[in-house]
Amino acid sequence: MELRQLRYFMEVAEREHVSEAAANLHVAQSAVSRQIANLESELEVDLFKREGRNIKLTEIGKTFYAYAKVAMEAIDNAVKQVDEYLDPERGTIKVGFPTSLSSHLLPNVISAFKKDYPNAKFQLRQGSYRYLIDAVKKGDIQVAFLGPVPKDEPDIESDILFSEQVVALLPINHALAERESISLVDLKHEQFVSFPEGYVLNQITIDACRQAGFNPLISAEGEDLDAIKGLVAAGIGVTLLPESSFHESIPGMTVKIPLELLEVRRTVGIIKPKEKTFSPTEEVFYDFVKQLFTRLQEFQ
Repeated sequence: MELRQLRYFMEVAEREHVSEAAANLHVAQSAVSRQIANLESELEVDLFKREGRNIKLTEIGKTFYAYAKVAMEAIDNAVKQVDEYLDPERGTIKVGFPTSLSSHLLPNVISAFKKDYPNAKFQLRQGSYRYLIDAVKKGDIQVAFLGPVPKDEPDIESDILFSEQVVALLPINHALAERESISLVDLKHEQFVSFPEGYVLNQITIDACRQAGFNPLISAEGEDLDAIKGLVAAGIGVTLLPESSFHESIPGMTVKIPLELLEVRRTVGIIKPKEKTFSPTEEVFYDFVKQLFTRLQEFQ
Protein backbone atom coordinates (compact mmCIF):
# COMPACT_ATOMS: atom_id res chain seq x y z
CA MET A 1 0.00 0.00 0.00
CA GLU A 2 1.39 3.37 -1.05
CA LEU A 3 0.70 6.90 0.17
CA ARG A 4 -0.18 7.81 -3.41
CA GLN A 5 -2.92 5.20 -3.41
CA LEU A 6 -4.38 6.58 -0.18
CA ARG A 7 -4.33 10.15 -1.49
CA TYR A 8 -6.03 9.13 -4.73
CA PHE A 9 -8.59 7.06 -2.79
CA MET A 10 -9.46 9.95 -0.46
CA GLU A 11 -9.79 12.42 -3.32
CA VAL A 12 -12.20 10.13 -5.18
CA ALA A 13 -14.13 9.38 -1.98
CA GLU A 14 -14.61 13.10 -1.25
CA ARG A 15 -15.51 14.11 -4.82
CA GLU A 16 -17.42 10.94 -5.74
CA HIS A 17 -16.17 11.37 -9.28
CA VAL A 18 -12.98 9.92 -10.78
CA SER A 19 -12.43 12.53 -13.50
CA GLU A 20 -12.92 15.43 -11.06
CA ALA A 21 -10.51 13.79 -8.61
CA ALA A 22 -7.95 13.31 -11.38
CA ALA A 23 -8.27 16.94 -12.47
CA ASN A 24 -7.72 18.17 -8.92
CA LEU A 25 -4.75 15.84 -8.48
CA HIS A 26 -3.33 16.97 -11.86
CA VAL A 27 -2.93 13.39 -13.11
CA ALA A 28 -4.60 11.30 -15.80
CA GLN A 29 -7.94 9.71 -15.01
CA SER A 30 -6.51 6.32 -15.96
CA ALA A 31 -3.78 6.73 -13.31
CA VAL A 32 -6.37 7.33 -10.61
CA SER A 33 -8.50 4.38 -11.72
CA ARG A 34 -5.45 2.10 -11.82
CA GLN A 35 -4.29 3.06 -8.30
CA ILE A 36 -7.81 2.58 -6.88
CA ALA A 37 -7.99 -0.84 -8.55
CA ASN A 38 -4.58 -1.79 -7.12
CA LEU A 39 -5.68 -0.71 -3.65
CA GLU A 40 -8.91 -2.73 -3.85
CA SER A 41 -6.99 -5.73 -5.13
CA GLU A 42 -4.54 -5.52 -2.23
CA LEU A 43 -7.34 -5.16 0.33
CA GLU A 44 -9.49 -7.78 -1.46
CA VAL A 45 -12.65 -5.66 -1.10
CA ASP A 46 -14.62 -3.21 -3.22
CA LEU A 47 -14.21 0.29 -1.81
CA PHE A 48 -16.56 1.95 -4.31
CA LYS A 49 -19.82 1.22 -6.08
CA ARG A 50 -21.17 3.00 -9.14
CA GLU A 51 -24.35 5.10 -8.89
CA GLY A 52 -25.13 6.64 -12.27
CA ARG A 53 -22.23 8.84 -13.36
CA ASN A 54 -20.86 9.05 -9.83
CA ILE A 55 -19.25 6.50 -7.56
CA LYS A 56 -19.99 6.10 -3.85
CA LEU A 57 -18.15 4.43 -1.03
CA THR A 58 -19.31 0.99 -0.02
CA GLU A 59 -19.94 0.36 3.67
CA ILE A 60 -16.46 -1.09 4.13
CA GLY A 61 -15.16 1.76 1.98
CA LYS A 62 -16.63 4.27 4.47
CA THR A 63 -14.88 2.48 7.32
CA PHE A 64 -11.58 2.41 5.45
CA TYR A 65 -11.95 6.12 4.58
CA ALA A 66 -12.42 7.08 8.26
CA TYR A 67 -9.19 5.35 9.26
CA ALA A 68 -7.31 6.53 6.17
CA LYS A 69 -8.25 10.13 6.94
CA VAL A 70 -6.82 9.87 10.45
CA ALA A 71 -3.67 8.24 9.10
CA MET A 72 -3.13 10.87 6.40
CA GLU A 73 -3.68 13.71 8.88
CA ALA A 74 -1.06 12.15 11.16
CA ILE A 75 1.40 11.82 8.26
CA ASP A 76 0.77 15.39 7.11
CA ASN A 77 1.31 16.63 10.66
CA ALA A 78 4.53 14.65 10.90
CA VAL A 79 5.80 16.21 7.66
CA LYS A 80 4.77 19.64 8.97
CA GLN A 81 6.74 19.03 12.18
CA VAL A 82 9.85 18.14 10.18
CA ASP A 83 9.49 21.15 7.88
CA GLU A 84 9.05 23.52 10.82
CA TYR A 85 11.94 21.89 12.69
CA LEU A 86 14.16 22.71 9.72
CA ASP A 87 12.77 26.25 9.44
CA PRO A 88 10.43 27.27 12.30
CA GLU A 89 10.00 30.76 10.86
CA ARG A 90 8.05 29.50 7.83
CA GLY A 91 5.31 27.49 9.53
CA THR A 92 1.55 28.11 9.65
CA ILE A 93 -0.28 29.03 12.85
CA LYS A 94 -4.04 28.56 13.27
CA VAL A 95 -5.35 31.29 15.56
CA GLY A 96 -8.86 31.86 16.88
CA PHE A 97 -10.28 35.11 18.21
CA PRO A 98 -13.60 36.64 19.36
CA THR A 99 -15.17 39.74 17.87
CA SER A 100 -14.26 41.84 20.92
CA LEU A 101 -10.52 41.38 20.23
CA SER A 102 -10.61 41.61 16.44
CA SER A 103 -10.15 45.35 15.88
CA HIS A 104 -7.05 46.09 17.96
CA LEU A 105 -5.38 43.25 19.83
CA LEU A 106 -5.23 40.63 17.07
CA PRO A 107 -3.94 42.87 14.24
CA ASN A 108 -1.32 44.43 16.52
CA VAL A 109 -0.05 41.07 17.76
CA ILE A 110 0.20 39.59 14.26
CA SER A 111 1.82 42.74 12.91
CA ALA A 112 4.45 42.66 15.66
CA PHE A 113 5.11 38.95 15.09
CA LYS A 114 5.43 39.38 11.32
CA LYS A 115 8.11 42.04 11.84
CA ASP A 116 10.32 39.44 13.53
CA TYR A 117 9.10 36.42 11.52
CA PRO A 118 8.03 37.75 8.10
CA ASN A 119 7.70 34.28 6.52
CA ALA A 120 5.28 32.88 9.10
CA LYS A 121 1.73 32.25 7.86
CA PHE A 122 -1.57 32.52 9.71
CA GLN A 123 -4.97 30.89 9.37
CA LEU A 124 -7.42 33.03 11.33
CA ARG A 125 -10.83 31.97 12.58
CA GLN A 126 -13.33 34.18 14.38
CA GLY A 127 -15.86 32.61 16.70
CA SER A 128 -17.86 32.76 19.90
CA TYR A 129 -16.34 32.14 23.30
CA ARG A 130 -17.53 28.53 23.59
CA TYR A 131 -16.72 27.73 19.97
CA LEU A 132 -13.09 28.84 20.40
CA ILE A 133 -12.58 26.75 23.52
CA ASP A 134 -14.02 23.66 21.83
CA ALA A 135 -12.00 24.28 18.64
CA VAL A 136 -8.76 24.40 20.65
CA LYS A 137 -9.70 21.21 22.48
CA LYS A 138 -10.40 19.39 19.18
CA GLY A 139 -7.25 20.72 17.51
CA ASP A 140 -9.09 22.66 14.81
CA ILE A 141 -7.04 25.67 15.91
CA GLN A 142 -3.85 25.64 17.97
CA VAL A 143 -4.23 28.84 19.98
CA ALA A 144 -7.01 31.33 20.67
CA PHE A 145 -7.26 34.75 22.25
CA LEU A 146 -10.09 34.99 24.77
CA GLY A 147 -11.61 37.35 27.29
CA PRO A 148 -12.24 36.46 30.02
CA VAL A 149 -9.69 33.69 30.36
CA PRO A 150 -11.50 30.38 31.13
CA LYS A 151 -10.94 29.01 34.64
CA ASP A 152 -12.62 25.60 34.76
CA GLU A 153 -11.39 23.91 31.59
CA PRO A 154 -9.15 20.94 32.54
CA ASP A 155 -8.10 20.29 28.92
CA ILE A 156 -7.04 23.90 28.34
CA GLU A 157 -3.85 25.70 29.35
CA SER A 158 -4.13 29.48 29.57
CA ASP A 159 -2.03 32.57 30.21
CA ILE A 160 -3.47 35.93 31.22
CA LEU A 161 -2.04 38.73 29.10
CA PHE A 162 -3.75 41.67 30.81
CA SER A 163 -6.82 42.76 32.75
CA GLU A 164 -9.10 45.58 31.67
CA GLN A 165 -12.06 47.58 32.90
CA VAL A 166 -15.56 47.27 31.53
CA VAL A 167 -17.15 50.70 30.97
CA ALA A 168 -20.58 52.08 30.12
CA LEU A 169 -21.43 53.42 26.66
CA LEU A 170 -24.36 55.87 26.56
CA PRO A 171 -26.07 57.92 23.84
CA ILE A 172 -24.61 61.43 23.79
CA ASN A 173 -27.95 63.00 24.71
CA HIS A 174 -28.47 60.72 27.72
CA ALA A 175 -29.24 62.39 31.05
CA LEU A 176 -26.03 60.92 32.55
CA ALA A 177 -23.82 61.66 29.55
CA GLU A 178 -21.98 64.57 31.20
CA ARG A 179 -21.05 62.66 34.35
CA GLU A 180 -17.35 61.79 34.86
CA SER A 181 -18.35 58.41 36.27
CA ILE A 182 -21.55 56.56 37.07
CA SER A 183 -22.69 53.70 39.26
CA LEU A 184 -24.30 50.68 37.68
CA VAL A 185 -27.29 51.33 39.91
CA ASP A 186 -27.81 54.57 37.94
CA LEU A 187 -28.66 52.37 34.95
CA LYS A 188 -31.17 50.21 36.81
CA HIS A 189 -34.18 51.46 34.84
CA GLU A 190 -32.40 51.80 31.49
CA GLN A 191 -32.88 49.62 28.42
CA PHE A 192 -29.69 47.73 27.56
CA VAL A 193 -28.20 46.80 24.21
CA SER A 194 -26.24 43.55 24.45
CA PHE A 195 -24.90 40.52 22.65
CA PRO A 196 -27.27 37.52 22.32
CA GLU A 197 -27.60 34.91 25.04
CA GLY A 198 -24.59 32.60 25.04
CA TYR A 199 -22.08 35.34 24.25
CA VAL A 200 -19.66 35.91 27.11
CA LEU A 201 -20.01 39.73 27.01
CA ASN A 202 -23.74 39.29 27.48
CA GLN A 203 -23.06 37.23 30.60
CA ILE A 204 -20.58 39.81 31.92
CA THR A 205 -23.27 42.49 31.63
CA ILE A 206 -25.90 40.33 33.35
CA ASP A 207 -23.55 39.30 36.17
CA ALA A 208 -22.42 42.89 36.80
CA CYS A 209 -25.98 44.22 36.94
CA ARG A 210 -27.10 41.43 39.25
CA GLN A 211 -24.16 42.18 41.53
CA ALA A 212 -25.42 45.77 41.59
CA GLY A 213 -28.85 44.52 42.64
CA PHE A 214 -30.94 44.35 39.46
CA ASN A 215 -31.54 42.36 36.28
CA PRO A 216 -30.82 44.38 33.14
CA LEU A 217 -33.69 45.00 30.72
CA ILE A 218 -32.19 43.95 27.37
CA SER A 219 -34.25 45.54 24.61
CA ALA A 220 -31.97 44.98 21.60
CA GLU A 221 -29.18 42.60 20.57
CA GLY A 222 -26.26 42.73 18.16
CA GLU A 223 -23.72 40.06 17.23
CA ASP A 224 -20.68 42.31 16.79
CA LEU A 225 -19.19 45.41 18.39
CA ASP A 226 -20.08 47.76 15.55
CA ALA A 227 -23.73 46.70 15.74
CA ILE A 228 -23.83 47.21 19.52
CA LYS A 229 -22.19 50.63 19.27
CA GLY A 230 -24.51 51.63 16.42
CA LEU A 231 -27.59 50.75 18.43
CA VAL A 232 -26.37 52.86 21.35
CA ALA A 233 -25.59 55.76 19.00
CA ALA A 234 -29.17 55.51 17.69
CA GLY A 235 -30.49 55.94 21.21
CA ILE A 236 -31.86 52.39 21.50
CA GLY A 237 -30.23 51.83 24.88
CA VAL A 238 -27.02 51.72 26.92
CA THR A 239 -24.38 48.98 27.05
CA LEU A 240 -21.31 47.73 28.88
CA LEU A 241 -18.17 47.04 26.84
CA PRO A 242 -14.51 46.30 27.61
CA GLU A 243 -12.06 49.21 27.47
CA SER A 244 -10.06 47.59 24.65
CA SER A 245 -13.02 47.92 22.28
CA PHE A 246 -12.46 51.70 22.23
CA HIS A 247 -8.78 51.76 21.25
CA GLU A 248 -9.38 53.48 17.93
CA SER A 249 -12.12 55.91 18.93
CA ILE A 250 -15.44 56.32 20.68
CA PRO A 251 -18.33 56.04 18.22
CA GLY A 252 -20.04 59.27 17.21
CA MET A 253 -23.18 60.24 19.13
CA THR A 254 -22.05 58.22 22.15
CA VAL A 255 -20.06 58.81 25.32
CA LYS A 256 -17.89 56.36 27.28
CA ILE A 257 -18.13 56.65 31.07
CA PRO A 258 -16.18 54.70 33.74
CA LEU A 259 -18.08 52.77 36.40
CA GLU A 260 -17.68 53.63 40.06
CA LEU A 261 -18.26 51.71 43.32
CA LEU A 262 -18.62 48.33 41.59
CA GLU A 263 -15.60 47.94 39.33
CA VAL A 264 -16.21 45.49 36.48
CA ARG A 265 -13.14 43.90 34.91
CA ARG A 266 -12.31 41.07 32.55
CA THR A 267 -9.09 39.16 31.95
CA VAL A 268 -7.78 38.75 28.42
CA GLY A 269 -5.42 35.94 27.53
CA ILE A 270 -4.34 33.19 25.21
CA ILE A 271 -5.21 29.49 25.43
CA LYS A 272 -3.86 26.24 24.02
CA PRO A 273 -4.65 22.52 24.47
CA LYS A 274 -3.00 21.10 27.58
CA GLU A 275 -1.93 17.75 26.13
CA LYS A 276 -1.06 18.66 22.52
CA THR A 277 2.59 19.15 21.57
CA PHE A 278 3.13 22.40 19.71
CA SER A 279 5.02 22.59 16.44
CA PRO A 280 8.15 24.79 16.56
CA THR A 281 6.33 27.68 14.84
CA GLU A 282 3.38 27.48 17.24
CA GLU A 283 5.75 27.42 20.20
CA VAL A 284 7.60 30.48 18.90
CA PHE A 285 4.32 32.37 18.45
CA TYR A 286 2.91 31.46 21.87
CA ASP A 287 6.11 32.51 23.65
CA PHE A 288 6.31 35.68 21.57
CA VAL A 289 2.79 36.74 22.61
CA LYS A 290 3.49 36.19 26.31
CA GLN A 291 6.77 38.11 26.13
CA LEU A 292 5.16 40.92 24.13
CA PHE A 293 2.54 41.60 26.81
CA THR A 294 5.08 41.21 29.61
CA ARG A 295 7.11 43.99 28.01
CA LEU A 296 4.00 46.14 27.54
CA GLN A 297 3.04 45.74 31.20
CA GLU A 298 6.57 46.72 32.26
CA PHE A 299 6.45 49.76 30.00
CA GLN A 300 3.11 50.87 31.40
